[in-house]
Amino acid sequence: MSSSCYHCGEPVPKGVELSVCIEQIQQVMCCIGCQAVAQTIVDNNLTEYYRFRTEPANKGAALVPEQLQRHQLLDDENLQHDFIYQDENSKEAILTVDGISCAACAWLIEMQLDKVPGLISVNVNATTQRARVQWADDKVKLSEILSTLDSIGYHALPFKASLVEEKNKAQSKAFIKRLGISGILMMQVMMIAIGLYFGAFSDMSAHNLVYLRWASFLLTIPVVTYGAFPFYLGAVNTLKLKRLSMDVPVSIAIILSFIASGWATISQQGEVYFESVSMFTFLLLVGKFLEFRARARAAEVSANLLKLMPMTATKLELEDNNSKEVLVSAKSLQALDKVIIKPGEVVPADGTIVSGQSQLNEAMLSGEQLPLDKGVGDNIFAGTINGDGNLTMEVKQDVNHSFLSQLIRLSESTQAHKPKLARLSDQIAQYFVAIILLTAIGTAYYWHQHMPEEAFWITLSVLVATCPCALSLATPTALTCGTTRLNRDGIMVKSGHVMETIPQIDCYAFDKTGTLTTGEFEITRVALPGTGDGQDQEQALKIAAALEAYSQHPLAKPFAQYRDFSYQIRDAKVHPEAGISGMVNGKSYRVGKVSWLLSAKELEQYRDAQCVLMADDELIAAFYLEDKIREDAGQLLSALKEIGTKTMMLSGDSASGCDSVSRQLPLDQVSSGLSAEDKMAIIKTEQQSHTVAMVGDGVNDTPVFGAAHVSIAMGSGTDVAKSGADVILLSNRLSSVSTLKTLAIKTRKIIFQNYAWAFGYNAIVLPLAVAGLITPYMAVIGMSASSILVITNSLRLLK
Repeated sequence: MSSSCYHCGEPVPKGVELSVCIEQIQQVMCCIGCQAVAQTIVDNNLTEYYRFRTEPANKGAALVPEQLQRHQLLDDENLQHDFIYQDENSKEAILTVDGISCAACAWLIEMQLDKVPGLISVNVNATTQRARVQWADDKVKLSEILSTLDSIGYHALPFKASLVEEKNKAQSKAFIKRLGISGILMMQVMMIAIGLYFGAFSDMSAHNLVYLRWASFLLTIPVVTYGAFPFYLGAVNTLKLKRLSMDVPVSIAIILSFIASGWATISQQGEVYFESVSMFTFLLLVGKFLEFRARARAAEVSANLLKLMPMTATKLELEDNNSKEVLVSAKSLQALDKVIIKPGEVVPADGTIVSGQSQLNEAMLSGEQLPLDKGVGDNIFAGTINGDGNLTMEVKQDVNHSFLSQLIRLSESTQAHKPKLARLSDQIAQYFVAIILLTAIGTAYYWHQHMPEEAFWITLSVLVATCPCALSLATPTALTCGTTRLNRDGIMVKSGHVMETIPQIDCYAFDKTGTLTTGEFEITRVALPGTGDGQDQEQALKIAAALEAYSQHPLAKPFAQYRDFSYQIRDAKVHPEAGISGMVNGKSYRVGKVSWLLSAKELEQYRDAQCVLMADDELIAAFYLEDKIREDAGQLLSALKEIGTKTMMLSGDSASGCDSVSRQLPLDQVSSGLSAEDKMAIIKTEQQSHTVAMVGDGVNDTPVFGAAHVSIAMGSGTDVAKSGADVILLSNRLSSVSTLKTLAIKTRKIIFQNYAWAFGYNAIVLPLAVAGLITPYMAVIGMSASSILVITNSLRLLK
């Protein structure tokens, strides 16, 4: 029996006789903790973990009562408030998991957690070492999930930005150390090689030349062991999972060329290529480091967003009928709390301004650096920066449901999904690796028959020259650069298919209110049936304002200024696509669309009104409102028309309001008075001959968004978590639709350019390498140049 623990690899202390039967073999364990972890893995039929793992597991620890208590503390609702998102049926959290070293670890965690009753979903990202878990709180507690992870040797805690930053810094230092050692030693080997090639040492005796070869040999050892270790690890991991990646031919090339050069040095026969091996490894490490930096930036999106949140807030509290300022934790703010925001401070939560006026910088949301004027009644968002005015705001929702928190969760879920183009790239690269390996075997066999002394180096050139690094980088680099550029411009892509679908869109359907128009209505006239006087008009506005307070529709906002809190509301009910009903001061009222409330006869008389107020079946008032058309609407529609794209306006508003907009904008088709079902029917009809995108403000548009090929939501005023949109225009600019289309087309073009170059380069170099016309040294330079060209081409998207 082995003297080291089968689970964690540590020495087994004398006198300890613990073991677990794993795959019919009794394996020794060093402690009760490791025995418990290993037995749990066996009991759950997860022993494949031991075959797939690339390094020993973390040392198991039996859960002592103190650990259980710490986990149970995290079940406290007040503490969970800081890191958990909760909806009606479930809770969701992002966990930082220590000890994930490879894909096998992620697989083991997912398989084990899937067995926990009440767990709805689990997604482990081995790259960021995070797990996104969703569970039903009435069936399982967070402490039980954490204890389950502990039982298999992985320790998890709620995600913290500071921990992620520290970890990325540590990994970056390790990469730089690996690069530094490989780079310095490569330069030494290159100096010796250049001297040998250009005759600088021609007057040296033979034994001195042998000495230089041995010096090169010793200098290259750290490069091909320590420097190239990530490639060996990647190759072993993919082979264990019965897959192929670019690490496989790279590892074969490094190992074979070093062994062959080492044998040539020992036997003093043949050529040595230590400089090619060391340069090859160094250039590949540079590529790996760039890839790590890109991945780290992606993982830090949520961490950077979290840093925007302030730690404290100035809350107004009532004490003996007097307001006093109290400094509280920003995370403790709840809906309806009043908060003072002083000049230069960061807004601590989403809310509505109740007093004061200022300019706010919303660059973190929209990419727009110019500050925006905000006053009473305007919505402001957590993480934005106040200008030079004092503001008092009423908190709309707690921090975990803020727009910024939703962005963080969305960025996490987006990273968990791989776009179809990226999956295609990986698949192509895998088949390409198989072709390279078969070609290399064929080349070795042919040259061994015809020129045995050159067969090895020609085969090595084939492996190196045709390595599909550029092919593997073609899609991910372009997509990363494309989405980063969109984020800069205030365009957030939520779905992976957007970048490949948008270039195919040839029909855009627009909502009217809040999309083609600003949604900032003004009440221009109030019509009262009968004689009516000013007092009646004032009362009608107050009653309507009381009901409209329950609506998020843009038509409701102009009534806010007439709100009178002496008008008590009960049984308020929102009717989607229609209006609001409720009891105001004990009497039943309804306010909403003309077509919902009026008879055919009245409808003719008030068809130009935007909404009406009814008391039971009696008409109280008709309200006429005007809406401004967005400044960039005409420019966008004209641009779409020039490229032959069909444009439609699908609106639930009255015909007169839609006609007014259609007279000012170049639209191909206008439909008014539509319900959500009507809009869906029109979109589905258009989809028979077009690829359709729906652009709306997110209010009552979710079902319609689901019907379109791509859905685009305007602005940040709606609940992003519930919105079905594929894209959110955080900048609230309609011209961003054009930016999105232009950049998606450019991204697709650059991906195809990358593929063309990667395939073209390999198509040219493969026959030359097989024919023996390319040396390993030339192959290294060509392959590295190919990868650098692909990365540089993708970086053009950031300009």
